[in-house]
Amino acid sequence: MSMEQQLGRVLAELQTSSGDIEASAVVSEDGLIMASSLPKDVEEGRVAGMSAVLLSMGSRAAIELRRGDLEQVTIQGSVGYVVITQAGRHSVLVAIANRGAKLGLLNLNMSRGAAAIGAALS
Repeated sequence: MSMEQQLGRVLAELQTSSGDIEASAVVSEDGLIMASSLPKDVEEGRVAGMSAVLLSMGSRAAIELRRGDLEQVTIQGSVGYVVITQAGRHSVLVAIANRGAKLGLLNLNMSRGAAAIGAALS
């Protein structure tokens, strides 16, 4: 199985494990899509670029505020969440979830997905 297929399988399992996750992607730290499960109306490039910027800003904030290495960025909007979790050394897992998502369960599923992605990429 190719790496892209492995990553795609992880994303499919993530979305199956939580009905609250509407879309997901694996993005390299330099903002390139490695795999995605995004609706047609969501641009891969936009998700990848914004994820890279948020990761960079979050990392800088964690360092400047002496909070250690960045593990996750969570954005809460009026209709849902965007969660970005480190997944492997040079990539992140991005999930877009609806407003009703239970953050504890979402974080657990994200951690499991990120570990599987890290294993696939190593």
